[in-house]
Amino acid sequence: MPWYDYLAAFFAGMFLANVVPHFVHGVSGDPFPTPFARPPGRGLSSPTVNVLWALLNLVIGYILLRAGHVSRANHASLGVFFAGVVLLSIQLSISFQKKQPR
Repeated sequence: MPWYDYLAAFFAGMFLANVVPHFVHGVSGDPFPTPFARPPGRGLSSPTVNVLWALLNLVIGYILLRAGHVSRANHASLGVFFAGVVLLSIQLSISFQKKQPR
């Protein structure tokens, strides 16, 4: 498998991990940080912006998942995909601790 398939699998994991917090907060009606907030990533964006940001991440993640040929049969790409999920999940848990209060 070419190296760029692994890169796509890794970023697919990152984008798909980013869907969860934004979608959950958005559909719950809670403001939550996005890159569009002031200051970016620390200020709070509206629930609607969070849902839209989550859906964009979902589309990009799905495209990268397909491009990376991630499947149960390809253990290496699946491992790289989950490495992307783990890495971004840990990073998000650290960075979202610093969000501004309501």
